[in-house]
Amino acid sequence: MRAILHCDRNWGIGKKNDLMFRLPKDMKFFRETTLGKTVVMGSNTLLSFPGGKPLKGRTNIVLWPDGDERKADEAGFTLVRTLGELSEKIAVCDPDDVFVIGGAMMYRTLLPYCSEVLLTKVDADGGAETFFENLDAADEWTLVSESDPIDDNGYTIRFCTYKNTDIKRL
Repeated sequence: MRAILHCDRNWGIGKKNDLMFRLPKDMKFFRETTLGKTVVMGSNTLLSFPGGKPLKGRTNIVLWPDGDERKADEAGFTLVRTLGELSEKIAVCDPDDVFVIGGAMMYRTLLPYCSEVLLTKVDADGGAETFFENLDAADEWTLVSESDPIDDNGYTIRFCTYKNTDIKRL
């Protein structure tokens, strides 16, 4: 399992249950990386999407303890209520094809089980209200690649890959 996201220079990832930046190149990377794969998210992330609908072209799994099974079926996502149920659902997937896409609670909960984080670093302060773990300060995470600076909608970004040297089993 891997995580994919962008953060500002302070490791901020969100404000008012939304993204802080509109980054077309980052969105293209996200879309191309996750298309045809399995995405795992919390209920707030699902509800932040247009119409509260799951992402097209992907298998969407939502960890939502109080979620409605009928509504999940109608909307086209798989509802899981516990980490145990999530583990069962993703056990049949190639681990490299499963991406945690948010929100902050999901990242916090599932980060120890991720082998890799695909992180777009934005060289700006987005005024975040929610934050991601500072992987540069975490002993078990190693930066293994970083792109040259790229301009994306007026912001300087870098595509980074971090590897987990101490992956836990879910």
